[in-house]
Amino acid sequence: MYEDIFPNTNTNKIIDLLNKSPQCVYAGFDPTADSLHIGNLLILMNLLHWQRAGHQVIALVGGATGLIGDPSHRKKERVEMDKYLMEENLKSIINNIEIIFNNHQTYFWKNRQEHLKPLIIVNNLDWYTNVNVIEFVRSIGKYFRMGTMLGRASVQSRLNSDTGMSFTEFTYQVFQAYDWFQLMKKYKCRFQIGGSDQMGNIMSGYDLITKTEKQEVYGITLPLITAEGGKKFGKSLLNAVWLSSTKSSSFQLYQYFIRTKDSDVEKFLKLFTFIPLNKITEIMNDHMKSSEDRRAQKILAEQVTLLVHGEDGLLAAKRASAALYDKSIESFTRMNALELADVFEDATIVDILSEPGLTIYDLARKAKCFKTDHDAQRIITAGGFYVNHQKITNLNEVVVPGIHILSNNLSLVRVGKKTYHIIRWQ
Repeated sequence: MYEDIFPNTNTNKIIDLLNKSPQCVYAGFDPTADSLHIGNLLILMNLLHWQRAGHQVIALVGGATGLIGDPSHRKKERVEMDKYLMEENLKSIINNIEIIFNNHQTYFWKNRQEHLKPLIIVNNLDWYTNVNVIEFVRSIGKYFRMGTMLGRASVQSRLNSDTGMSFTEFTYQVFQAYDWFQLMKKYKCRFQIGGSDQMGNIMSGYDLITKTEKQEVYGITLPLITAEGGKKFGKSLLNAVWLSSTKSSSFQLYQYFIRTKDSDVEKFLKLFTFIPLNKITEIMNDHMKSSEDRRAQKILAEQVTLLVHGEDGLLAAKRASAALYDKSIESFTRMNALELADVFEDATIVDILSEPGLTIYDLARKAKCFKTDHDAQRIITAGGFYVNHQKITNLNEVVVPGIHILSNNLSLVRVGKKTYHIIRWQ
């Protein structure tokens, strides 16, 4: 589960080292948003595999580097972030990481006889807070060659762009290198994991440590998970599927993986689940017999949602999916208005007082389903009005609890093919 290794001549040496004794590995996460996304999930999956194999895993959060901004894979400089917002983001992404590691131990770690080494979370701001700038430049800066730094792909792409590159961003590779240097000194951390866009920064860390510590270290990059059209997932691109339930619900995450293309599903099962390879082969063989059933995608979606959102999140995602695709009234009754609104995007939530004798026509008017009374009469009688997926054409039909009003005091109203209103009865 990797794309590249640096130095690329050391594959056999790495295998021998891993087989000989437990090692230490880290990956970094900058708090540039208040949640990680599924692009980061692949890095976390890799760390979990290291943990499962008995190695010590470190998640580094960039309280310092987040204030600088990594230029890798970016066309322009990041907008400077307020320090308070950065601190709030730090708390959120630490929570993301802890939830995933806890869910893994609860739902996926079956070997209870062997205890997993606890995850270590560090903040790189801890070793920069009291650093003297002159001393840092004098003692660390001397190990970096300008020609090498300027030759990094992330630097070259920005230097050749219209916006250019600031000195702030240019120094990012120095700080990421120093992070690894600190972890090597304190934890003997020989391995760094990152996306394929991180290779330049990883190489800078390798250069610093081999020059100062005379120790061999190794960088491993993973493939970038891209959105439709091949673009990298990112906060600024507005295409991220988030790991925080407050930003992307368990239903949205579940549906993202349900929609995986047949050509990608086997690869994603290998990348995002802990299913053994021989079992994945069986799943794919069964899937290809009736691919329209999307069996492989359902297994993938269940596994990822369980890891990210836990058992309750998976159950909520399945209920929401049933409500959307199976038109299951039973699923409706187990959901609240906000959960329904998550399923039926752009649905309007309306609070209406339940009154004896209220008709369908009255309901449509109170919910403001139509622009005019004439439109209401015309569309309802023509068959374009639905309550809880049941077509209603009688304007004078009385709203009845148990039929029109579900046991959770909600009604799902649809006008036409895709205009939804969620009624909360008071």
